[in-house]
Amino acid sequence: MGGNNISKSSNGANLGFEQTLWQSADKLRNNMDAAEYKHVVLGLIFLKYISDAFKELHGKLEADPLAEEEDKDEYIAENVFWVPKEARWDYLQANAKKPEIGQYVDDAMDAIEKENRQLKGVLPKNYAKEALNKKRLGELIDLIGTIGLGYSENKSKDILGRVYEYFLGQFANAEGKKGGQFYTPRSIVKVLVEMIEPYKGRVFDPCCGSGGMFVQSEKFVKAHEGKLDDIAVYGQESNQTTWRLCRINLAIRRIDARVEWGDSFHDDKHRDLKADYILANPPFNDKDWNSELLEDDARWKYGMPPKRNANFAWVQNFIHHLAPNGIAGFVLANGSMSAGGKEGKIRENIVEKDLVDCMVALPSQLFYNTGIPACLWFVSRDKSNKGFRDRQGEILFIDARKLGEMADRTHRELTDDDVSKIAETYHAWRGEGGEYKDVRGFCKAVKLEEVRKHGHILTPGRYVGVEIEEEDPEVFDEKMKRLTSDLREQFEESKELETKIKENLKGIGYEI
Repeated sequence: MGGNNISKSSNGANLGFEQTLWQSADKLRNNMDAAEYKHVVLGLIFLKYISDAFKELHGKLEADPLAEEEDKDEYIAENVFWVPKEARWDYLQANAKKPEIGQYVDDAMDAIEKENRQLKGVLPKNYAKEALNKKRLGELIDLIGTIGLGYSENKSKDILGRVYEYFLGQFANAEGKKGGQFYTPRSIVKVLVEMIEPYKGRVFDPCCGSGGMFVQSEKFVKAHEGKLDDIAVYGQESNQTTWRLCRINLAIRRIDARVEWGDSFHDDKHRDLKADYILANPPFNDKDWNSELLEDDARWKYGMPPKRNANFAWVQNFIHHLAPNGIAGFVLANGSMSAGGKEGKIRENIVEKDLVDCMVALPSQLFYNTGIPACLWFVSRDKSNKGFRDRQGEILFIDARKLGEMADRTHRELTDDDVSKIAETYHAWRGEGGEYKDVRGFCKAVKLEEVRKHGHILTPGRYVGVEIEEEDPEVFDEKMKRLTSDLREQFEESKELETKIKENLKGIGYEI
């Protein structure tokens, strides 16, 4: 592997051998749906990782006359998963050409779960099923067998983790709308992480998908020479299949996390948790969240969320779980910044409690699962920010809609420079380094009095103004896509408003 030329894309993803590996693996998919094939591939990548780590330590123990290389306790002491002989990669690869290879892999997964309790119920075990082409499976095992050879355990972990993360993004792309349910684009995660800096304390994501927020948090700590022991990770995911992906993603990186499976609204597994940092990307405009079962819930401190939209149920859930000095950064649909009715009243109450720290409008086409424009909310329990600038009674608005580059025909990514521009603006405004200045068309610090005049609407474009330009630099095709996406969202909001009006009129005896 040492001879690979691994280049970096604008968003920091390595697109050298990972891309080649993906293209090769995708060719083996044949007629299998990406959503199903995803678990076949990612399960094998995990199996390869734990086998590599085991093999590395096994070799060291063999060379030590005082050690026993087949003693399970030796591996537990070094925080390495114990891998039984029938689950080791060399054994599987030696049998890859046999028609029974699917059963070999299922048995390997079973054996690993039995020997490592923290993996119980997590690993996929569907390799023996008839629908999976065993010749293709054997070829896939040979392909994944090329990862990480000749590297130490730490280097192998880094490479396998990188491959896993890259494959998650590619599968999200291949699955389209469904893919976005488990994967948050990494450039968005980087913005959230760089802005709230979750390097010490309790980090929580109550809708954690495949765990991207936690992985980026780990990378942030390492980049700043922090200690992973300084972070306690908590999460919850309602989709069991996605929860398994998350557990595997974290296990590859040896991130010790308490990630539970369950519905965060109706079965909160972290009921008493008060987190220092919350990072989240909840489902946009969720209409089926069974609000009628939660009408007296203590989390709705700022108002009962509407039955047909869970956006402000998520917002209040985040606030509820924040520690006294905690800060939350999360993604929501743009409608959350300007919607009226119950949502507007809840937003007003949150603004008047001075909890909103910063709002960021994002470019379109960043997500795999929706064309609806999105924004980032940053909510802070204590804006006095002792030791830095007192931001009480003030909100920072950032309009980042013009940032980013098209990674392909359908998806845009924020570059590392874009991420730095947004994060550095925020930190300068907070008084954490650098000089903050309002920039017309990009950012503005606004007093609550002005926000009140705008009816507590939090759309950055209302406040930052329009950048003065000699000509429109936006490509016509891209501009039309953005405008039609905005119009589509407005049409959807208009339909919802029309339905609400009809229901209200019907309630007083006037049916349209």
